Order: sequence, then C-alpha cells, then structure tokens
Amino acid sequence: MDTNTTQKQDTELLYPEMSYQLMGVLFEIHNTLGNKFQEKHYQRAIEIQLKKLAIPYRKEVKTEVRFEGEKLGDFFLDFVIDDKMILETKTVPAIRMNDVKQVLRYLEATKLRLGIIVNFRGSQVEYRRIVR
Repeated sequence: MDTNTTQKQDTELLYPEMSYQLMGVLFEIHNTLGNKFQEKHYQRAIEIQLKKLAIPYRKEVKTEVRFEGEKLGDFFLDFVIDDKMILETKTVPAIRMNDVKQVLRYLEATKLRLGIIVNFRGSQVEYRRIVR
C-alpha cells in the first residue's frame, strides 16, 4: 500500500451512509420534539425511528470493564448501532470533555471505532464524532 492510499484511508469518514442516516434521525427528532424533554424521551424516539428505518441496534448495552483479566465494573451504553458505532445521548447545557472521555472509554471497552455523542438540550442538535 502506498502513502497516498494510507493517507486517504485515514481521512475517510467511518461508516458514512450509516452516519448520515443516523444524523437525519437525530435532527428529525430534535426538530419535532425540541429541547425540553428528558433524555429517556429522546432515547425512546430514537428507538422508534431506528425500528421504522430497519436500522439494527441494541439499547442499554452492558459492557464489562476489565484489567489484567479481572472485572472492574460495567458500563451501560445508550445504543450500539449495527454493532459498528456507539450512540450516547445527552440533555445537558453543552457537550463537555468528560462526555468525550466517557465515549472514548466505551470505545476502548468494546473495541468499536466510532462513537457519536448527541445533545438535545440546545436550540440546535449538538453532536461530536469520536474515533478510536
């Protein structure tokens, strides 16, 4: 593989079609519900739309944290989309560095490469793509 191919792969968007479709779902939900509901309401709306669009997902996924073969505890991921990406939902004033670190921990624990944090609290959807 030459250097140009390597650089192109490094800058390509991970799962572009799925990401685009998921972002459409998130924008539609925010446009319909606005920014005044609890996180669980947005999660239920996401689940309705994922089912409607036949996008494979798992909700509230329990994931173990391990160190040297010993279990330290568990994480609960909001969604795992098509066993490829994590979707973490928030209703906070703004996405913070701690939220990014949380998703990075989830990515490391699951060995997945892409996580998306979405925040529904603002006047517009706020989101971050996190790549491991």
